[in-house]
Amino acid sequence: MPNKQRDFDSNAEQPNRIANSQETLGGNDTSTTKPHSADHPWKKGGTYLSLVLLGAGISFSGSYLASRNQLPFQVSGYEVAPAVAAPTSPSQLGGTTDENFVTRVVDNVGPAVVRINASRRVTNEIPEAFNDPFFRRFFGSQVPVPSERQVERGTGSGFIISSNGQILTNAHVLAGADTVSVTLKDGRSFKGKVLGVDPVTDVAVVKIDAGNLPAVSLGNSDQLKPGEWAIAIGNPLGLDNTVTTGIISATGRTSNQVGVPDKRVSFIQTDAAINPGNSGGPLLNATGQVIGMNTAILQGAQGLGFAIPINTAQRIATQLVRTGKVEHAYLGIQMATLTPELKENINSNSNGGLNVNEDKGILVVKVIANSPAAQAGIRPGDVIQKIDGQAVTDAGDLQQKVERTQLGSSLQLELRRNGQPLKLAVRPAALPAQLP
Repeated sequence: MPNKQRDFDSNAEQPNRIANSQETLGGNDTSTTKPHSADHPWKKGGTYLSLVLLGAGISFSGSYLASRNQLPFQVSGYEVAPAVAAPTSPSQLGGTTDENFVTRVVDNVGPAVVRINASRRVTNEIPEAFNDPFFRRFFGSQVPVPSERQVERGTGSGFIISSNGQILTNAHVLAGADTVSVTLKDGRSFKGKVLGVDPVTDVAVVKIDAGNLPAVSLGNSDQLKPGEWAIAIGNPLGLDNTVTTGIISATGRTSNQVGVPDKRVSFIQTDAAINPGNSGGPLLNATGQVIGMNTAILQGAQGLGFAIPINTAQRIATQLVRTGKVEHAYLGIQMATLTPELKENINSNSNGGLNVNEDKGILVVKVIANSPAAQAGIRPGDVIQKIDGQAVTDAGDLQQKVERTQLGSSLQLELRRNGQPLKLAVRPAALPAQLP
């Protein structure tokens, strides 16, 4: 899932870096952030979680695997709260005493959950130096011979969102794939056509040529509350139609908290077991409505899984079906949530340079040249306190506000610069394919 799109609104200076492996399509995806220099004291301190894209058994990409990386300091560092322990009886959660409600949900939704197989052809090339006559003279038959093109295969999950064969899954499930096939629960297999992929939100839509298919019912992820039932269905480690249950542990986990700072998603946290191969599968509520799409797990922890809210996935999927792509609004800034501790760090290490007077707000760390923010007059060191008249104190909230903004519309920012109030209007532009 190599993602060349790097949005500085997402509070990260480095995108995810993914190292492809022979065993996996998508390979091992490790998010790292480069330590910043002492010239920028506001870039020091905090903790990040990094994510690894793992293979499903001997296949490939099923879900992210997150791990804690202790770094000296990162912009907008967060800490993930521990998950709530799973309930021991259905009556504990979801407002139901029906001991068979999970079975009913699985019976109704299971036929709409699919296995997605992806493959690509790769060629292992030997280093150019081995073609040098010097090597061939002295090493002869020991010089490596280029192997034939090999096929890398992987698997993930998905779910049917329309009876005409539209299927929702994760973008990283399809990363680099040349061919895609979809297997239904009843055993039928179809060639899949990728209608669109959006690496920024990790959402993709696949179409199969079939009709009268069982389709899921979509819920409203904006109304979720911690403690509600969560049911996951997918194909972890190649074990088709696996069902796990738990609860919604938290909502609104930022991409920084989850460890994918280049993504624009406010994640659902769940303790329902999610494993490699679950990626793209549905997360359901107690009535069988899809409330999220399973995506990530945290390495070295139990009960820390993450899903993309279905409202976000549906919004992106609609655009992918309509146009095959998604245009994301961006300002062109790198930002950090301002705290008294960060303020003290900056002021004590600025060597007479930047001085921050505010204890809360969104600190602008960097402004991309020729970006909408630069054109509006935003500068590093500015502290954004309101957007369209609403107070903002968290960088993740500001990012989500920008993400929901229609291109061409204007955002009214109220900020403070060197302790003085200032109002600026900025018009978000489409996120470029590449940023400097």
